[in-house]
This record gives sequence, C-alpha cells and structure tokens, in this order.
Amino acid sequence: MRYKDKYRFIRQNIKKNRARTFMTILATAMGCAFLIVLASVGYGLQQSVVKETLEDQVVTQIQVHAKEVDGNFEAITIEDIEKLEKVEHVKAVTRRNQLGQIPIYTLDNYKAETMAVSAHYPSEVASGLELSEGRLPENPNEVVVGYHFSDKLFIDSAENVYDEETNEVKEEFRFKGNVMDQTITMTVKQDEEGKVKEEIQLTIVGVLEKPGREWMIDQDVYISQEVFEQIETFTGSVGGVIAAEPDQMETGHLEIFDLVNVYADNLEAVQGIVETLKEENYATYSVVSEMEQINTLFTIAKAGLILVGTIALIIASIGIYNTMTMAVTERAPDIGIMKAIGANPKTIKQIFLLESSYIGIIGAVIGTIVAYATSVLVNIGLPMILEMAFGEEMPEGLQFSSIPLSLVLIAVTICLVVTILSGMRPAKRATQIDVLKAMRREI
Repeated sequence: MRYKDKYRFIRQNIKKNRARTFMTILATAMGCAFLIVLASVGYGLQQSVVKETLEDQVVTQIQVHAKEVDGNFEAITIEDIEKLEKVEHVKAVTRRNQLGQIPIYTLDNYKAETMAVSAHYPSEVASGLELSEGRLPENPNEVVVGYHFSDKLFIDSAENVYDEETNEVKEEFRFKGNVMDQTITMTVKQDEEGKVKEEIQLTIVGVLEKPGREWMIDQDVYISQEVFEQIETFTGSVGGVIAAEPDQMETGHLEIFDLVNVYADNLEAVQGIVETLKEENYATYSVVSEMEQINTLFTIAKAGLILVGTIALIIASIGIYNTMTMAVTERAPDIGIMKAIGANPKTIKQIFLLESSYIGIIGAVIGTIVAYATSVLVNIGLPMILEMAFGEEMPEGLQFSSIPLSLVLIAVTICLVVTILSGMRPAKRATQIDVLKAMRREI
C-alpha cells in the first residue's frame, strides 16, 4: 500500500468524524500553545537580562582585582601590568588610582567636591576611551573631566543646594557655562581639620564621552600621574590619604594600582584570557562569567517551564487516545476487509499511527501560530497592565516573551512524540482484530 493511498484513507476517515477530530486537534493545539507560551517567558526574560547586562558593561572588559600570593591577595603592580599586556589577544591594560580623599575644586565663585583619578591615557585610548570634546592632556597640570562634572559645580555661597529627592544640585545653583579650557583650583588636605592645605592649578582640556546608560554618572576629575605623586608627597601617604601622622607613612608613587582592566581584542577571546589569568592566580571578573551563571539559571528555569507545559500535552493525549480507540472500533469492517485481501498488520498499524501523527502535526502548527500571537499580545499588553496596577513604569526594552526557532522545534517534537505514543495502543489493537468478527462488526 503506497503512502499516498494511506494518506487518502486517513483523510476520508477523519472527514467522517469531523467534530471529534476537531476537538482532539483543538486540545492538542492548546497544549502545544501553552507549552510554547509558558517556556517563552523564560526565553524572553533571559534575553532582557542578558541584553541589559551587555549594555551596562563592556563585554570585552576583564576586571583584575588582585593577585593571590601564598594565600594572600596583593595589589596589582607595574610588573603585573607588563605581564598582562603580553597575554595573547589582550589589546590594552588600563590602570587607574583613586585619590584617597575627596578634593574641593573651585572655578570662579563655583565649587565642587568629587573624586580625583589618575589614569594612564595611552592604555585608555587603546581600550576605546573617547572624548565628547577637547583633547587628552599633554602637560602634568592638564586634566580631563567626566561628562557630568559641570553638573557638580554649584555657587559657593549658596545654601541647600541639593535637591532632597534626586540628591543633585538644584538647577538655579548649577554652573551654566562651558568648563572647557577653564582653570580650576584643586584643594587637598593633609589633616582631618584641614589646617594644612595645598592648592593645585589645573586646566580642563577635555570632557569624556557621555556614559552609555542614562543612570550612569561620571563626575570624576582625571589627573596626571605627576599631580597624583605631588599629592602623595604633600600628604606623606600612599594614595594621598589623610593621615594622622604623615611622617610615618611612605609614598607609593603609583607602583601599585587600584583599578586594573584588561581588554580583549574580541569577544571570543575573553573566556580564554580569563582562564589564563586564573591559572596565574589573578582574581578576575568579566561579564562573560556573569553571562554563564545567568544562562545556567535560565536554562534550568526554561527546562522546568517546558516540563510543566508538557503536562498539558500529556493531558491532551488522553483525547487523542480516545479518538484513536473510537476510530479502531468504528473502522472494524474496513480493517477486516484489508486483512481479508492480504494487508500486512504492519501496514494497518502504520495507518493509525500516521493518523495520530497527522492530528499532532495540525495541532502543533495551530498551537505555534496561537503561541506567536499570544507572545505579541503579552509583550504589548502585560507592561501596560503592570504599569496601571502598580503605578511603576517598566524598564525600557523589557521583553516578557520570546519564541526562538529552537523552542518551536522542541514543542513540535514533544507534541509529535506524545501523539504517536497515544496512538500506539489503539494501532496495536487494530492489528489484533479478528477478520470474521470484524466483518460482522463484533469487536
């Protein structure tokens, strides 16, 4: 019996019981749609979390916090920097030191208190540092400032300059001009009381690019290594920390670094560099490592959701089993005729298995279409409902549901397996029908 004939036979039998077949297909479609939509929540939230993490951090950046030596963690030194720069696929190793006190900066009748950071500009440029305006420093007393530095400047004589809700300088007290090419005075202290101070004249020659995320704030002042060493010498302490007894402290002169970042030349090389650094006992962190942990958690969650969705298909399989059992009973004469003319039991079994598979395929297709439509509605409607219910705006770009091709293939495969298994028993029963009883409709 040719496949074409088997298919025609199946179509004819399905048409005889359209209502029952329709309800069976509907149950299968609902089970398949439920499985896909349920699992799509895991896929959607994973995409949102991963996307936000990748946007918030540089994906080729590897933070190096310290080096483990004999069970103790030691700061990164210039020797370590030179070693890190020689690692394969490393394009830059940036190093920064943060001043151990918060200086006061004055510009005309404005002032600001914000952190000072010493940066190595050649490595910063190699890593991708960009300016919104101006140039990089060429002389020791030239500096670049963060994009939001001017927002930190406020009128010196003003009171209650900070907004209580935002903790930002009120608009009426802010500096309204352009800080480019302006000379600012940085005042550092040697003691807690501020009895001994030193003023350093600095010229702003550049402003850093605006951070990639709206909530990121960069108000720091990036000073030269020479100025950093000058402050260390003045305070008599490593990093310019205010010391109670400065004469007993030693200056570090930037031999160690507070913040060291390694930049890979491509994303694929990040994991290899991380493994190499771990072998050398460096304490590291990279967004790639975070992605592995996030993906592992979401993989477990998605597996659980798919399992729950499969239960719905198993429930639908009861209807398929019932439909196929009824089909065997109703087609007993046809089965008897097929056996009488010499049909192989294997062929009869294949016909009923094909019929259950046919129901599963149609149900899977309809369920997939419904799932995609539901996914669109969820992504559009659910944020609106949550905003109205809780009065909070959802994060931009948040995706509640996503249906990748792999999820569709998984759902369709599960659907087919369940429907075929549901038809196994009725198909086997069809091969065991006695020809004479079947002809007399006595099953």
